[in-house]
Amino acid sequence: MEVKNSPKSAIENLFKAGAHFAYSKSRRHPSAKPFIFGVKNKVEIFDLEKTEVELQKAKDFVKTFGETGAQMLFVGGKSEAKEAIKNVALSLNMPYVAGRWIGGSLTNFPEIRKRVIKLETLTSQKEKGELAKYTKKERLLIDRDITRLQTSFSGLVTMKELPKVMFVVDSKKEHIAVAEAKKNKLTIISLSGSDCDLGEVDYAIPGNDVSMHSIAYVAGEIASAYKEGLALKKTV
Repeated sequence: MEVKNSPKSAIENLFKAGAHFAYSKSRRHPSAKPFIFGVKNKVEIFDLEKTEVELQKAKDFVKTFGETGAQMLFVGGKSEAKEAIKNVALSLNMPYVAGRWIGGSLTNFPEIRKRVIKLETLTSQKEKGELAKYTKKERLLIDRDITRLQTSFSGLVTMKELPKVMFVVDSKKEHIAVAEAKKNKLTIISLSGSDCDLGEVDYAIPGNDVSMHSIAYVAGEIASAYKEGLALKKTV
């Protein structure tokens, strides 16, 4: 057995990423209590042995899901999560929201899809020089429209249909996305801090959801699990 795949190594990696830091006891949601190891400098500390177990459960599910090749949506609007969410999603060619969640992205998907198509159309026309027929003022307005659409929907271009699974950073902050995912029966995986209701999602990974290193590590592990499953699919 390779050392890097051992539970001890996984726990060490979580520790190095700072995943053990929770919030103060006053902010803790009751559902997070079983995963708290202790307190240091008035900040509660996650029990990383338990975090590793929950992370492994999520990875096992994602690996199996990856064998289907089906789509997975990555969501993380807070500033600490944006880069990691975008990077892992692009590495899998999966849709993502690395910014403000647009209400209706799942529950009103047909309308969202129309806006994405508009973005694709305008971008294509601009690249081909087809906007030259418009006046300078009209082109300026179109450019502004493209910028607005890119800000809101560029990460959803690959989402041709509703995904089956959603990975989210901070299920409390992204409560609207979580609610929409539940309504559409998506399986929800979340890196959730101690202030989150862990019972709101299918696979809660209790850990630091405000550290860029912690977010990047957990998101990367989820992406790697999907790739493992996809590789198995291709060998069948």
